[in-house]
Amino acid sequence: MQGPRMVSVIERRLLVNYRTDPEITARLLPAPLRPQVVGGWAVSGLCLIRLGGVRPAAIPVPFGLRSENAAHRIAVEWDTPDGVERGVYIPRRDTGSRLTGWAGGRLFPGRHHRSRVGVRESDDELRINVEDDSTGVRAEVHVRTAATLSGSRLFTDTGQASEFFRCGGAGFSTTPNPARLDGVRLLTHDWRVSPVELVSVRSTFFDDPVRFPPGSAIADCGLLMRDVAATWVPLPRMTVRPAGDPVTAPVR
Repeated sequence: MQGPRMVSVIERRLLVNYRTDPEITARLLPAPLRPQVVGGWAVSGLCLIRLGGVRPAAIPVPFGLRSENAAHRIAVEWDTPDGVERGVYIPRRDTGSRLTGWAGGRLFPGRHHRSRVGVRESDDELRINVEDDSTGVRAEVHVRTAATLSGSRLFTDTGQASEFFRCGGAGFSTTPNPARLDGVRLLTHDWRVSPVELVSVRSTFFDDPVRFPPGSAIADCGLLMRDVAATWVPLPRMTVRPAGDPVTAPVR
């Protein structure tokens, strides 16, 4: 869909990144999307984001929506007449906001499921849990601030990880029509991320042994962004051939 250009402040954006088996990950993607592969692994994960001041760009600053949101993501690439494009495929979005849940997919791209989103944070720790009782989808994340990115098999340092995600600003989300994806591009002139230590991570999407057999989805690293002005630009819908994997299924 083509909605208005939206602006907001990314008050907090936590990327919890998994390394996943490329062949297994490819089965979850609608064609023509394919996984981006880094060091022999696909790059997947969760984006847990708090947005403030969300509004159409034409509306004055005092107005705007604040919401806690979550997205399951897979870094992807696809061929175009101008070459290979890169971005993320988003099989599911969740939100704690009733208004965002209603407007997503109607007034702006990206259908959102209404879920409970709980947050506890201090200067050096952050805990977020997302729950949707109607579908059994859950995610629980606990991270601590860190001086360096360590233990990752995907990225050698924070700079490499930051550049990888900065170049993947186009996101394509599922819609009620399995042959169409909603598209939106994140633009910011102040891209800043810092590393975090993953204390514990659980996700019914990545922990599902049917979707991801043991050893094929491993929590790898985390990145945190705070207080960044952002613009969200709608993209033309993408026509795809459905993969047929329902993300709403609970862990078996």
